[in-house]
Amino acid sequence: MEYINKKDSIVEGKNSVLEAYNAKRGFRKLFVQKGMKDEKLNKLIEDVKKTGTVVKYLEKSEIDSISITKANQGIVAEVEEYKYVEVEDIINYAKEKGEDPFIVILDEIVDPHNFGAIIRSVDAIGAHGIIVKNRNQSMVTSVVESASAGAINYVKIARVQNLTKKIEELKKEGFWFACASMDGDEIDKHNFDGPIGLVMGNEGDGVSRLVKETCDFTISIPMKGHIDSLNVSVATGILLYEIMRIRKH
Repeated sequence: MEYINKKDSIVEGKNSVLEAYNAKRGFRKLFVQKGMKDEKLNKLIEDVKKTGTVVKYLEKSEIDSISITKANQGIVAEVEEYKYVEVEDIINYAKEKGEDPFIVILDEIVDPHNFGAIIRSVDAIGAHGIIVKNRNQSMVTSVVESASAGAINYVKIARVQNLTKKIEELKKEGFWFACASMDGDEIDKHNFDGPIGLVMGNEGDGVSRLVKETCDFTISIPMKGHIDSLNVSVATGILLYEIMRIRKH
């Protein structure tokens, strides 16, 4: 049975659906598992009905059949597609808040779970947005939506053709770029005043050579255990929090 319009975005799970609604993502359809009881979701369902959005009550097997992440918690929404922004929109957003821009640049992050987790950290720390390549990079999908736990609705993401060129352009506007690298300086050896960009690399190969050479300096996380590397989403979260801590001093 076909329920979903594949051209729209699919949001699954209680938190993700609630945040999509709170962020005023346009709801097309809402699919709810029969017999599900949740006070917050019941209110959301009633509110959605008032807008004229189609609400369908399905058996668990039917919900699971249209679920992409298979972690739907009994609720799936078809919403308008995520809207990417321009890099200038991210910079203007920081200016509107009266803050120096703090942007994360992702060099070919291909795992949607990593991408979603990074989006969640960017929102949590209050960075202003993300820049990604428009190829060889995970884009916003249902898995990313789910992994971000709804944070995708609050994070601005811009796509560019060439990361090296964009970094060079932003450096002319006063940005400094820190590249995450296992052989980089320990992070506390640098300050992060002014407009800053944190560059994180691919899960297997790290930051590409050209992008790394375009950055102003490299930074690393001090490691004292037996394992000398971290998952990229974990490393991004640590670096984001540490940069924000240093910027406040």
